[in-house]
Amino acid sequence: MSKRLVHEMAYDAPAEKVLAMLADPAFREEVCDYQRVLRREVTATETADGFEVTIDQYQAAQGIPSFAKKFVGDEINIVQTESWHGPTGDVTVTIPGKPGEMSGTAAVAGSGETCVETVDLTIKVNIPLVGGKIEGLIADLLLKALKAEHKVGQQYLAR
Repeated sequence: MSKRLVHEMAYDAPAEKVLAMLADPAFREEVCDYQRVLRREVTATETADGFEVTIDQYQAAQGIPSFAKKFVGDEINIVQTESWHGPTGDVTVTIPGKPGEMSGTAAVAGSGETCVETVDLTIKVNIPLVGGKIEGLIADLLLKALKAEHKVGQQYLAR
């Protein structure tokens, strides 16, 4: 079983400007700060046809239901890797040492002075009995993180 999460983020900026924002480690750090991440390491590198971004972050496990907290402990280490090739990217999110994976794509498309970033992820947790519950919990957490990224992105682009 797995859970799918699709989320669109509209920006009042051309696609090129949004892609430049997504490649900027300072933007990614602002998103981490907005989410009150405990610790993080952000790396961004240019590639021949785009860029790669890795965000290795630790978040407090506050507010997580008890059935899930026993799997993650007091902190959750989340590693998000994006490999962009032009306006599309492959996205992988892992929780090192824990069963499960999240992977999919992100794409930025638009015309003129507006664009939309669409993130499409599949979440799979291989734990009998509670895997589906944890997939739903992870989907909710990822959606919250994407909404935070969108809010910070709108502020970043308005500068």
